[in-house]
Amino acid sequence: MFIKERTGLNSLESDSDIYELGIVGDDFDELIGEFSEKYKVKIDSYLWYFHADEEGQNIGGLFFKPPNKRVDRIPITPKFLCTCANQGFWNIDYPKHELPKYRFDIIINKILVAGVVIMLGYTIIRKFIN
Repeated sequence: MFIKERTGLNSLESDSDIYELGIVGDDFDELIGEFSEKYKVKIDSYLWYFHADEEGQNIGGLFFKPPNKRVDRIPITPKFLCTCANQGFWNIDYPKHELPKYRFDIIINKILVAGVVIMLGYTIIRKFIN
């Protein structure tokens, strides 16, 4: 019922993968956060990138894989969330994996945004000087 109330999904089975039903990105993350608060589930071990993707465009992701593209996705179902609520903690043993120390995809995105801002600023300044 919690998932139905938060998402408006009508057809939801206990084994439904909530990501496959369209709960993705920030919506997925917010749902897990609200679930944790409502049912007092410790989610310290929760690793978002095994379950969902990131919101928005990631041009840097064309050159360097983001975390969710470096691991196999693990589905989250209402049945699993119910188990976590009863146990009081996020009960997944994630497979061994390594992520890079730095998110080069995000660094590229920031450089691109900075470049656009600098170009716009330069264009505006040139317009007022001439």
